[in-house]
Amino acid sequence: MPITTDPAHAVAAPADTSAQQLNELTEAVKDRDQQLVELLQDYTERNFQLISAYQVISCQNQEILSQQASVKETQAQIDRMYRSTSWRVTAPLRAVSVAIQNLKHALRVFKDGLRSGRGAGLATRQALHAYAPGEGVDAQAADHAPKVLDLRDYQEWVRRYDTPDAAALEVMRQQVAALTASPKVSVVMPTYNANLVWLGEAIQSVKDQLYPHWELCIADDASTDPAVRPFLEKLAAEDARIKLVFRATNGHISAATNSALEAATGDWITFLDHDDLLPPHALFYMVRAIAANPDARMLYSDEDKLDEQGRRYDPYFKSDWNLDLFYSHNLVTHLAFYRRDLIARTGGLRDAYAGAQDYDLVLRAIEHIEPAQIVHVPFILYHWRAHAGSTATADLNIKPYAMLAGERALNDHFKRIGARARAQFVGHGYRARYKLPDVPPLVSIIIPTRNMVHLVKVCIESIKAKTRYKNYEIILMDNGSDDPAALAYFAEQAQADNFRVIRDDSPFCYSAINNLGAREARGEVLVFLNNDIEIITHEWLDELVSQACRPGVGAVGARLLYPNGMLQHAGIVLGIGGWAGHSHKGFSSLAHGYVGRASLISSFSAVTGACLAVQKQHFMKVGGFDEVNLRVACNDVDLCLKFTEIGLRNIYTPFASLFHHESATRGYEDTPEKMARFQKEVSYMRSRWPTLMANDPAYSPNLTLDHEDFGLAWPPRVAHAYANANTNA
Repeated sequence: MPITTDPAHAVAAPADTSAQQLNELTEAVKDRDQQLVELLQDYTERNFQLISAYQVISCQNQEILSQQASVKETQAQIDRMYRSTSWRVTAPLRAVSVAIQNLKHALRVFKDGLRSGRGAGLATRQALHAYAPGEGVDAQAADHAPKVLDLRDYQEWVRRYDTPDAAALEVMRQQVAALTASPKVSVVMPTYNANLVWLGEAIQSVKDQLYPHWELCIADDASTDPAVRPFLEKLAAEDARIKLVFRATNGHISAATNSALEAATGDWITFLDHDDLLPPHALFYMVRAIAANPDARMLYSDEDKLDEQGRRYDPYFKSDWNLDLFYSHNLVTHLAFYRRDLIARTGGLRDAYAGAQDYDLVLRAIEHIEPAQIVHVPFILYHWRAHAGSTATADLNIKPYAMLAGERALNDHFKRIGARARAQFVGHGYRARYKLPDVPPLVSIIIPTRNMVHLVKVCIESIKAKTRYKNYEIILMDNGSDDPAALAYFAEQAQADNFRVIRDDSPFCYSAINNLGAREARGEVLVFLNNDIEIITHEWLDELVSQACRPGVGAVGARLLYPNGMLQHAGIVLGIGGWAGHSHKGFSSLAHGYVGRASLISSFSAVTGACLAVQKQHFMKVGGFDEVNLRVACNDVDLCLKFTEIGLRNIYTPFASLFHHESATRGYEDTPEKMARFQKEVSYMRSRWPTLMANDPAYSPNLTLDHEDFGLAWPPRVAHAYANANTNA
């Protein structure tokens, strides 16, 4: 009997297909409409940013003119001093003083040379060069500490803290031999028409690894240079751990990488570009971290760059796993280790994301693992060569497609995990825009004040004039005001339906008065706002609320500017100045900051309470601000750390910008009584949060705690494996 088809089903199938196509088109149109809305918002925001930038430039021009006048006057004073009789008379004394300083420096260099095992001959040559630098000196003699340390001198930092000598290498060889487990590491390298000198150096850097249990899987992507194949075959013949795959056709970097992956048999997979370098301890440090973190599924290290002369520069000292920073740029990059089964689960690299194929890989990998299974190894274990045509140069004109591919990878990731978000490339990274809930929640803006009508009026009027988000109430916490003008203004404002004044005549306690405001608040989201804040961007509250409503988010902080346009707050770093400091304080508002962290969304351990948004349920769950131990200061940091304690992240977003007339109401900690109280509160923080205060996971132990500029730490707070050896480290 012939097979027959039910006519009803025969007709329904194309109808179902048409309906599905219509639905897909409808969704695509909605998606495009949303993109147009966001582009319009971007256009509006950029206009506001331009206006703000012009204001900043105007202020800075005035400062420059003032500084130029000051410099001119100082130069005149110096000229008068040089012409003076006393200057001429004391010239011999100054010459003797300089000679003594040079001699002391030479002795320090000589002792340093002996301690580091360089031998008396080299130590002497270095000491002579330190005393009287001259032309034509060999590189070894000139390789010593400078007389005056420049805290930005990465070359000197590398010389002091990241250059293992022969003794250090021997110590690490012994440590490698003592490892109780030796997982096999597959180093995957795609190559195409490589510079053979750089390719040879890259391969040699693998062969020089102190950890011997590796294989190097190289896939040549049908190079047209006839010298490549014999070059690779010669190296592979010298070491059985080198595996070669020669592709018949050129498939570009993702296909070539996948070909190399097919040859990999290791327990762990890592990637090395064909012109980059690994330091000799790279694999050892990663394997050591695996042993210390047996549940790890993915690891990543710090990295720096190599110029075409082989000089190291531009280090990226990373934070521990920071999802929000990773959504802003590829935090992982190099050196990254992946468990073999994790790579298999992701299916390798995808050509559709060429230029951002590694970013796409990590985005898919983190969908299958927990944050606790991602380990950061805080050492420079990868040297990324920067040259013409390299992404490492950060020239967006070289590979603009890579940035757009990264945007697509992010948006596809958001779709896969069901996040109500869209990523946009913003020139130096990505901005993830999170949609507000379908029914925007009521927001309670809590503003404590005592009198100061001239400040609080600016704050309130700017909220009313410049806030696009409509569903909010203002709760003014009046802490015993007695100024008739202030009381009259408060009473006038209280006539509005969304404005309440709550009187509290108790002695000032920042924690208590804000906790009272939170209890009285009707909103699902609380925004704690100082009375010396001035709103300057219309989307500030949309941004804070959309971030605060995300799953897993605790406190959300804004970018705060001084009235002259300089940064006052871009997140809080624990440990700075003895307890905590504001990230990038004093930078221009036009500056991106260290690896973009002043101008990109990221997680910080804490954000300032001068403008802090949080879901009320989270605030109540941790008990609000500490009214007992932290009455005035440190309470915002403590609150944020309590959020991390229950598994929430604290977010800094630069896309909510406000002016902060800092401490205009209560002043600074500048009296003996205030200083004593402040020190007591700082001591409490150190005892309450000893681990976090000593090592901020959102920062790096290689960065300074003396300043707020993300400068180098001298020395770093993390020790190399060879630190106890008699070396130059």
